[in-house]
Amino acid sequence: MTAPATVSSAPAAHRAVRIWLLCVAALVFAMVIVGGATRLTDSGLSITEWKPVTGSIPPLSAADWALEFDKYRASPQYQAINRGMSLGDFQFIYWWEWGHRFLGRLVGAAMLLPWIFFAARGFMSARLAAGTFGIGLLMALQGFVGWLMVASGLKPGMVYVAPLKLMVHLSLACLIFALLVWTALRLMPERRREPVPDIVRRGGIAVLAVLALQIALGALVAGNKAGMRFNDWPLMDGAIIPPMAVLFDKATIGEAFIDSLALVQFNHRLVAYGLLALAVWHMLSARGTVYAKGATVLLGLVTAQAVIGVVTLVLVVPLWAGLLHQGFAVLVLGHALSHVFALTRAPRLQAVPAGRAVPAE
Repeated sequence: MTAPATVSSAPAAHRAVRIWLLCVAALVFAMVIVGGATRLTDSGLSITEWKPVTGSIPPLSAADWALEFDKYRASPQYQAINRGMSLGDFQFIYWWEWGHRFLGRLVGAAMLLPWIFFAARGFMSARLAAGTFGIGLLMALQGFVGWLMVASGLKPGMVYVAPLKLMVHLSLACLIFALLVWTALRLMPERRREPVPDIVRRGGIAVLAVLALQIALGALVAGNKAGMRFNDWPLMDGAIIPPMAVLFDKATIGEAFIDSLALVQFNHRLVAYGLLALAVWHMLSARGTVYAKGATVLLGLVTAQAVIGVVTLVLVVPLWAGLLHQGFAVLVLGHALSHVFALTRAPRLQAVPAGRAVPAE
């Protein structure tokens, strides 16, 4: 009698689980795009209640639509910004938010149902099952964080969601995407990798870390709608460095780093320059190694993202440019993860006194 298939003994199981994880990662990517559209169309506060189960059913009658519209008309955003909007305009923003929430439910189902199947069939080791289940728990947490973000925009005096909560929401989405991709990469067939110098390995990790920081800072820019201001480049409102009174225009320094339109955009610009310089240095340090191609592609993607960011800013954030900028950031993250995975799985190159280099034991 043959033993049941396991992750360690059945390459087919590896492949099936890997494809599943990459498909879920693709759905998370789509979720980020739709979330960006929801934000850019100011649709996020159109649904004023959080109903994880019954909320999956949209309004089906004129009476249902009238009830949902009445709830929105009681919100601070409607009173301050959208007073007098038509039912048709409300339906437009409602469908964006409903689609975002529905896609979130779809992502959850795409994670949970195959997980049950693979776990029951013995396709995953206990460690892999626990790790993927943990990713599923993060998805559930993401749904709750999303509601906390929406609830922050429904409080009296608020017309948009809190920027800090938006940053947490987007950062958690990127973390989930990264964990899915990284876990899928670990299920790739093992192969011999060329030794990698420490400077190349550390450089790749540094680019990935700064990229994650830059995405978080971009969420603060988005949450504050700071891209609608200071739309000149390379100067910022005609200056290399805006006056301190403009950058720190809030009651406290901490508040300025989160809520100052000028400072959050200035920080996003500075880290972009630093990320670009770091990617150039990483590419140069990787020359002559088999990892040079990955580093060069990474530099190209970072450069393209910087150009997209400048175009988005100068054009005052049209919908297509804002979505391209946000979505492309996740694509850069995906390549950076793949590149760093290869660097961290390779043996370390250690120099010897004679000037030759051999792999570390």
